Amino acid sequence: MQQGTKFLPINQQDMQERGWDELDFIVVMGDAYVDHPSFGPAIISRVLEAQGYRVGVISQPDYTSEDSIKVLGKPKYAFFIGGGNVDSMVAHYSVAKIRRKEDEYTPGGMAGKRPDRSATVYTQMAKRAYPDVPVILGGLEASLRRFAHYDYWLDTVLPSIVESSGADLVSFGMGEHQTMEIARRLVAGESVDSIRDVAGTCYMTDFANLPAKYIECAGFTKVSTDKMAYAKACRIQMDNQDQVIGQIVVQKQKDRYLVQNPPAKALTRRELDWVAALPYTRTYHPSYIALGGVPAIEEVEYSIIHNRGCYGGCNFCAITLHQGRMVTSRSVNSVVEEGELLTKLPGFKGYIHDVGGPTANFRLPSCKEQMTKGMCQNGKKCLAPGPCPHLILDHSEYLKMLRRLRELPGVKKVFIRSGIRYDYLTWDKDETFFKELVEHHVSGQLKVAPEHCAPNTLKYMGKPPVEVYNKFSKRFYELTKKAGKKQYLVPYLMSSHPGSTLEDAVYLAEYLYKHNIRPEQVQDFYPTPGTVSTCMFYTGLDPYTLKPVFVEKTPEGKALQRALLQYYEPRNAEKVVKALHKTHREDLIPLLVPGYVKKVSPQISAKGKTKGGKGKQAAKPIQGKFVPNYGKGAAGKNAKPTFAPKGKRK
Repeated sequence: MQQGTKFLPINQQDMQERGWDELDFIVVMGDAYVDHPSFGPAIISRVLEAQGYRVGVISQPDYTSEDSIKVLGKPKYAFFIGGGNVDSMVAHYSVAKIRRKEDEYTPGGMAGKRPDRSATVYTQMAKRAYPDVPVILGGLEASLRRFAHYDYWLDTVLPSIVESSGADLVSFGMGEHQTMEIARRLVAGESVDSIRDVAGTCYMTDFANLPAKYIECAGFTKVSTDKMAYAKACRIQMDNQDQVIGQIVVQKQKDRYLVQNPPAKALTRRELDWVAALPYTRTYHPSYIALGGVPAIEEVEYSIIHNRGCYGGCNFCAITLHQGRMVTSRSVNSVVEEGELLTKLPGFKGYIHDVGGPTANFRLPSCKEQMTKGMCQNGKKCLAPGPCPHLILDHSEYLKMLRRLRELPGVKKVFIRSGIRYDYLTWDKDETFFKELVEHHVSGQLKVAPEHCAPNTLKYMGKPPVEVYNKFSKRFYELTKKAGKKQYLVPYLMSSHPGSTLEDAVYLAEYLYKHNIRPEQVQDFYPTPGTVSTCMFYTGLDPYTLKPVFVEKTPEGKALQRALLQYYEPRNAEKVVKALHKTHREDLIPLLVPGYVKKVSPQISAKGKTKGGKGKQAAKPIQGKFVPNYGKGAAGKNAKPTFAPKGKRK
């Protein structure tokens, strides 16, 4: 494995230096040009180059001028277009729909360099500039919008991006197989209109040209007005995202029909090794140096991706509809070779920041049956509410890989910073990996995602019961103490997920208090296209049971749930007290918001009862300014949190 030294052409001068007067394919991307295997457009461009084609790159074209899509001239065969590593709408807006001030995938972190819904805008630009040139649209943004979908930012249902963008084909999923086959057939002289059988692609057609056999889900008009129809369509779409048993799915849009072919086969281990070994320069284009570089490279520059796919199947995660649930991984030798390459990079200081992927500790398919029969249907999970009896629990190869990386000359530490599945780790009876994880691979904090603790909420999330996290947490700290280290868990938590009531949020706050956890990072549920949870958010229905699901959509309700996750912050006190009153849990006020106790008369005991009075009545605080009452204990200033900001204890 060797590091590349040349970027692909970004202007006419670069083409002239290579002696090229025309490009075969042009890759257009919504991010800055970062030639690193963590960036999808970089992979697609290098895959095309490896097939012997002349490839150029247009990064973040000026969406106010069509001339920006013409800087490399007219491609001989096609444009390959992607919105970027991150959905442009998520990159631009917070969950509160507030415009973000920075974009870490843009030079200098500058916001506003790409348009909203950039995948659609770039495709339309290319079609206007060169109407006769095929456009193949791919990447995350397009992949998750291939069916009629709920758009959170407009609060409405939109038709398939295949129709709205005008793309000739949409490649969904990771895309290497589709890219190579489409390119080969275009170069061989086939019309893009005749390329209708490539796995992992979607196209538009009329009724007369629908395939002979398919499954149909309710069309755009129906799902945009009928939430039951939307939920049923979501179920059909999810059930057919399996590379073994997935069938052709058809959905009528406004006038024409969307046809989704079955998903492409996941790359084999040998193919993944080949993709990883392509000659990436592994950095951003030098034209960005004067602008301060591209911030997004910092997280991945000295990291390694060793796997793809995730059979965890969390309902709020888009991986199911994009990468799929079939886990594939690179060979140990390939990963170690990349580790050796990292040690030779400028700026490497001995630390490999991550060896992970969608789920760091997955290396194998979930079970042997998955390979021939596909994933289980009907919403069944491999890990929730408990481990499937057929689940393969094995960390041995991952452990072998990490040991070899630790032994490389020049490597001081090898960390795991992408999320691990703590449930999978806990169920593995062989603790060898767990012990070495604690001893060698935690950089002060280990990220895990219990997300919540309320049983009902966890059920709708597709997560295991909180007791599994409790068991993992207890053992983690036992092993940490035994190793003589000061390390902490960073639990990701989510508020207002479909199914989460205010009572559930209070239950979580009480849990956090009892376990001395003060989460620094919390997230309000973000309804992005292509997830089961987003379907529940829009329809108020569970697509697998079609039963109603409570969804908190009011600004006040969402604010109360989020405040409860950080009940200890003085700025949240008023909201926390209000939530406790609304749920009739005034008994928790002295514990979660002790400052309010000073304002109450008569005196309240620790259980929220008065000395000689009725508890609920006495627990209502006198209206006034919140006065913090930090004392000893978990709710006070001297608390010992499970983790603290920046890895420091308060």
